[in-house]
Formats: sequence, structure tokens, C-alpha cells
Amino acid sequence: MLTLTENATIAVKSLTEQIPTTTGGLRISEAVAPEKGYALNLASAPESDDTVVEADGARVFVDPVASVALDNRVLDARVTDDGSVGFALADQR
Repeated sequence: MLTLTENATIAVKSLTEQIPTTTGGLRISEAVAPEKGYALNLASAPESDDTVVEADGARVFVDPVASVALDNRVLDARVTDDGSVGFALADQR
């Protein structure tokens, strides 16, 4: 199952504060062009078939196709000087 680093947890919680609901989270889905990676969107709630990953109050919703590919992966995040957030995936150790 996908896990989150401390940096990713902080970043996801910060981003989802923009959603006016307590059920919101960051949704990861297969991109329109799979070679481009994954699509990330803020969502007010998970889709019925999403896998929900929670870590210290951060919620990430992973669609079924991405869930298979992201099994045993770690989501990390970095905030740049201009305040934008970048996410990266790594294999679990």
C-alpha cells in the first residue's frame, strides 16, 4: 500500500485545508497520457472504489488503476521557495 513521508503528510494537509469539508483529500489517478505519470487533484471525498490512505490527518485517495501501480511505493513532497509543492514517488525500503 502507498505510504506517505512526513513531508508528504504535511504538504497534503496544507493543500487540503483549501477544501471546505472534513472528508477531503488529495486524489491520485492515472493520467490521461500514462507516460506522463499520475494526475493529482483535490477532492471533497473519495470515489467509491478509491483506496484511502491516511497518515496523521492527511488523506490521499488512490484510484483503482493507480493503486495497483503504487502498491509498495512512498509518496514524498517538497515545497519550493515560491511555495509550490512537488511530489515524488520512491520504492519502499
